[in-house]
Amino acid sequence: MLPLDEIRTLLREHDDPHHRERPRDFDPETAVRRFGLLTGALGRRFGPSTRAGLYQDSSACARFSVPADGTRPVGGLWVELSNFGGFVTAGTGAHWSADSAAGLGGEFVTWLDEVCTAAGCVLVPLDVLLEPYDGPTRTLVDEDRIFVETLAALGHDGEDGEDEDGQDEDGQDGDMRAVWADRYFDYV
Repeated sequence: MLPLDEIRTLLREHDDPHHRERPRDFDPETAVRRFGLLTGALGRRFGPSTRAGLYQDSSACARFSVPADGTRPVGGLWVELSNFGGFVTAGTGAHWSADSAAGLGGEFVTWLDEVCTAAGCVLVPLDVLLEPYDGPTRTLVDEDRIFVETLAALGHDGEDGEDEDGQDEDGQDGDMRAVWADRYFDYV
């Protein structure tokens, strides 16, 4: 796996606020090839229960899922391919949570990194993608935050444990803070 600082640099280099869904130089043939290679590798490893689907109106290209059973992680396994940089991430159970990242075994991560390298992709640990996003591109989280701020300006009082500033009881922004996963693996 690439060093984390190098991965962070790649995330920043591919961030273009004028191209939210896919990069200016997006190559559909390369995306199809990567999708096929990942689908084939996951299918060989996990068998016919592996499911693959393409995204639309998203910065993510595809999602692969393997349901849970006695031989797989609790909650199942998912792998996603971004339209940007050939970025790939993976987790178990819930989508984009710290627990999802913790559920992956080292042997699987090593295997997936080798598959990604062979497919011309870059495996990005979910932990890195859960770091606060500070790039120039507006995400759906940013749009949600603007909506909440507009409601607050109109006199709407906070709900669900949040105060008027959209912060929870601990003074955190809760779900109103974008992470790198929002930039490269979410709807636009």
